[in-house]
Amino acid sequence: MEGDPLVLVSNRGPVTYGPGDEVRRGTGGLVTALIGLARHREVTWVASAMTDEDVLMAERHGGRPFPVQTPDGDEYRVKLVASDAEAYDRFYNIIANPMLWFIQHYLWDLSNAPAIRRHETEAFEFGYNVVNEDLARAVLEEIEGVSNPVVMVHDYHLYTLPGLVRHARPDALLHHFVHIPWSQPDSWRVLPSMIRREIYDGILSNDIVGFHTRSYRTSFLQCCRDLMGCSVDIEAGTVHSGGHDVWVRAYPLPIDATAVEAVAARPRVHEFERELLSRRRDHLILRVDRADLSKNVLRGFTAFDVFLEQHPEFREKVTFIAQLMPSRTDIPEYTEYLERIEAVVAVVNHRHGSPDWMPIQLKLRDDLEEAVAAYKHYDVLIVNAMFDGMNLVAKEGPMVNERAGVSILSENTGAHEELGECALSVNPFDIQELADSIHAALTMSLQERRDRLEALKAIVTARDPGDWVDEQLADIRMRERQRLS
Repeated sequence: MEGDPLVLVSNRGPVTYGPGDEVRRGTGGLVTALIGLARHREVTWVASAMTDEDVLMAERHGGRPFPVQTPDGDEYRVKLVASDAEAYDRFYNIIANPMLWFIQHYLWDLSNAPAIRRHETEAFEFGYNVVNEDLARAVLEEIEGVSNPVVMVHDYHLYTLPGLVRHARPDALLHHFVHIPWSQPDSWRVLPSMIRREIYDGILSNDIVGFHTRSYRTSFLQCCRDLMGCSVDIEAGTVHSGGHDVWVRAYPLPIDATAVEAVAARPRVHEFERELLSRRRDHLILRVDRADLSKNVLRGFTAFDVFLEQHPEFREKVTFIAQLMPSRTDIPEYTEYLERIEAVVAVVNHRHGSPDWMPIQLKLRDDLEEAVAAYKHYDVLIVNAMFDGMNLVAKEGPMVNERAGVSILSENTGAHEELGECALSVNPFDIQELADSIHAALTMSLQERRDRLEALKAIVTARDPGDWVDEQLADIRMRERQRLS
């Protein structure tokens, strides 16, 4: 293992290409996590070609790995894999999102949806499986001639890939990290039994399966027992399946605190700060999110509406800045959700606003430097996701905050397992509790605010991405020794 590079495989890679060879950093928490891993080990990163320009780059390099440099200056060895466009659309827009994402975030309104017909089952067979097969072939090409190779698979897009690699290379050590929640057994019964079995057979082909939290780990073990009839040791975190044991582990994802602080010092961040401070009222509430159904944005704004109704003394003294990145706009549910967000903001601003004060400032854009400028100056940071794999905003915000800001944190985020005691913990479905927590945060003593923020910073800086990588590599080495003994 020490002499050979790791092979990482994920749907999204570290960069994507635009017109004129424009290079953009890949988005999302998964890419952030894998970049942290790739900085600490020599890796070949296998990923889907996401754009027409990605496909051209793959063709230009004959389908082989090539070095790329991100806009941040990091360099990686990447292999882009182009799948058939129709297959990829089925893979991503029918099965991965929304089907699996909705299941794992408890988003289906089961009285109405999903309605699974031939359209969905064919999308699994001729979309999800096809893309998994394409990436599996690319992985097998990279590990050809390598004895006992190590392959690290990432996220819900690639559940059937490990079974394909295992069949071709029984000697490979396969590690699969799932970056989103793992829901409880009944939620998975939405899927037809054939599809469910293929997914579980695939993920149970790994040697190690990792999650962000102990809670998700326990849910996965329960699913393996209840849905697959596997022998499970919940205490030890093992599943016996297909004649071998699968280790199931929790590896909470940390942030690179130094990198966040470096962003906070950039000149453009200071420009955004000056603009923000020139308009700042007495209090600033902040949320930074994707406009994703699981993030619970509507209830957050409704709670702010209730807060202003019940505490009119805060009118014209507090502003709620919401920086939301539009997400998956080609999926109808997401387009409708964004429209509902804009409608709720309009209602709250009309109900409570004045000619020179707009209670909610909605910013529909993805701008890290603008977000970090706001991180530095919030009084309250709201992270009220219904369910969330980890949520790095909950860790990034406190790291650079200069105002003794208070975090309000949903008990259903992965970050809550680490940060809950230092935040104001809320049930994300309880609007009144969130409204009360906003009031508690804004009226809290300065000393308590400082104590909570310092405690959050201590937890956030206790581990870094290198530790996250090392914890997984240590288990890989241990498992490898066990297999070879």
